[in-house]
Amino acid sequence: MISSILQNASIVYRSRSDRNLEDNTLRFLSSGEDDNELIYYDVLGTEAHCIMLHEIGILTISELGQILHALLELERNTTLIDLASFEDVHESLEAFVIQQTSLQIGGKMHTARSRNDQVVLDMRMKIRDDINNISTYMLDLIRSLLKKAAENKKTVTLLYTHLQQAQVGTFSHLLLSYVEALFRDLDRLYFLYNRINQCPLGGGAIGGSSIRINRNRTALLLGFRGLVINSIDATSSRDTMCEHVSSLGIIMTTLSRISADLILWSTSEFDYIDISEENSSSSSAMPQKKNPDPLEIIRGKSGLLLGSMISVFSIVKSLPTGYSRDLQEIKPALWEASRSVQDSLQIMKMVIDSIYVHRERMEQVANNSYAISIDIAEQLVIRKRIPFRTAHKIIGALVEKAVRNGNLPLAQLKREQVEEVLHKVKSDLPAKEILQIIIGLTPEVSVCLRASAGSPNPKHQQQMISILNRKASEYETALSNRKRHLRTSLDALRKVVKNHLLASNE
Repeated sequence: MISSILQNASIVYRSRSDRNLEDNTLRFLSSGEDDNELIYYDVLGTEAHCIMLHEIGILTISELGQILHALLELERNTTLIDLASFEDVHESLEAFVIQQTSLQIGGKMHTARSRNDQVVLDMRMKIRDDINNISTYMLDLIRSLLKKAAENKKTVTLLYTHLQQAQVGTFSHLLLSYVEALFRDLDRLYFLYNRINQCPLGGGAIGGSSIRINRNRTALLLGFRGLVINSIDATSSRDTMCEHVSSLGIIMTTLSRISADLILWSTSEFDYIDISEENSSSSSAMPQKKNPDPLEIIRGKSGLLLGSMISVFSIVKSLPTGYSRDLQEIKPALWEASRSVQDSLQIMKMVIDSIYVHRERMEQVANNSYAISIDIAEQLVIRKRIPFRTAHKIIGALVEKAVRNGNLPLAQLKREQVEEVLHKVKSDLPAKEILQIIIGLTPEVSVCLRASAGSPNPKHQQQMISILNRKASEYETALSNRKRHLRTSLDALRKVVKNHLLASNE
């Protein structure tokens, strides 16, 4: 059977030459392995195109029925074709249909179509599905982070800059910072869908067709919202695919940063969180080890994905207008990027769901730190009406004194020590009043005093959680409607296919 198909492929595609490609050349040219991802979409696109060809009088109902029957057979069993024996999925699909029907029938299937507009059609259909799947996984992760944040609104922890203890905050505040970043990542991907969901089919090789095809009809059958109207743009441009892989790269960068934090906090030195056994790995030699390997793999995959992004841009950047075979090489980078992001989002959700937060440990470290210093300085500004820079100098000198006396907590400084510091910085503030401020500002009190919008104040955290949950609900509704539109469109295509098959048998 395969030899018969190959013979027909030679007839179909090599009109200038009657000789088949040399085996090594065919292997070098073939995108068969990467085109496995596109068989389903190539079948759908071909069904819609052939229905349109029937409607404009190119195919009879009998011819259309035979073509659709072959396409459905292939859709049910994709192993009927050997992609490695062809240059690409388009060639193998057409050769299969010709083998199942005849050259006189299957040979009409490619009328007013080129592999140039065919491949970009398939890619856009796959990428729009990938965008919807990735968006779903992102919302799942966001929901998990919001749930964990709601459980930790009053969990005091340290916030870091330069990996040094900076300010006292809450664990909820940290988790919500991830949610905000992920929503921006989701925004980019979600609105890219509108640019991806434009139909290029009918652009032909580059300059359209002299046959009066109905581009809007095929777009409607395939669930597209409009056309890539310019035929040159339809077949030549890959900017939306560059934008797609860029969006995926940014998502992975966010996931990599979250991974780095969780890995650090799970160490014995920090001991802020515990990652479940189910989401950890063990050492082959050290029996005590529990390694955060899934998070490390996410961090590693982010580097590979950024490499894929650079590959796509590098291939596209220097091409002249019009299809060039170089573009074939962006497919594996796009598919791998999509797989990595979907896998990583699902793994990250499982990790977030399973982490145990060591609240007492976080509170202990916060109480023993000097991260409350800026809060003390601000209270001096509020209560004593002194310049912030003066307050900054006073508290900085008190911290230095505490460090030199065995890393004492500021609240354990003696009155004489505070007076010595005040004298040194030439301040006439009463030492007793400064000590009262220091002693009264525990980390819990400090967090509750935060007044700026978006701070770790538990009241602000609850407001943010409510707002972000509403935003997630709005996205989920919109995404559900988008998926429903695609399902409805493709279900309608299935009904049209079924009706034409029935009509062809009458």
